[in-house]
Amino acid sequence: MKTTITAKKMQIPQNFTEYAQEKINSKLSKFFGDEADAKIVLSEIKNQIIVELTVKYNSIIYRSERSAVDKNDALDEAIDKIIRQIRKNKTKIEKKLKDTAFKDSFTEPVEDVSDYTVIKEKKFKLRPMDVEEAILQMNLLSHEFFMFLNAKTGTINVVYKRADGNYAVLEPDNE
Repeated sequence: MKTTITAKKMQIPQNFTEYAQEKINSKLSKFFGDEADAKIVLSEIKNQIIVELTVKYNSIIYRSERSAVDKNDALDEAIDKIIRQIRKNKTKIEKKLKDTAFKDSFTEPVEDVSDYTVIKEKKFKLRPMDVEEAILQMNLLSHEFFMFLNAKTGTINVVYKRADGNYAVLEPDNE
């Protein structure tokens, strides 16, 4: 598995790079093939190390974000969260993972999630607006996210509020 480690406004110690590669390979290699791509992003906010772990494999993206005082602990928690996501959705993603992914992996019973239940469908008209207006509209509605027609690009975008209090925009990439 290819592992890339980057840091925002901090240095990456060599021992963490070795630790991260060893942990990723030992815990996640049973689920993913060699062509999987793992990305770790480290950042620090208020004496907390935030580890964002993203694994891409067979067109599925697995993502986890954890924070702790120690970067090793945060990485361990992020890896465990991805394993829980895989385990919870075992029946849905089994055919996308390695053939040997679930052989002797889990001894306790796994909850069967055969289908998701959609409890509500909502249709609404999209009107062109810029990102700032979409954020304002989302905040006025007290929503966690807001879908809008981007006036600049003419594509449908989603704006949402991140856990760190900042905002992010999801845009389609049709390249």
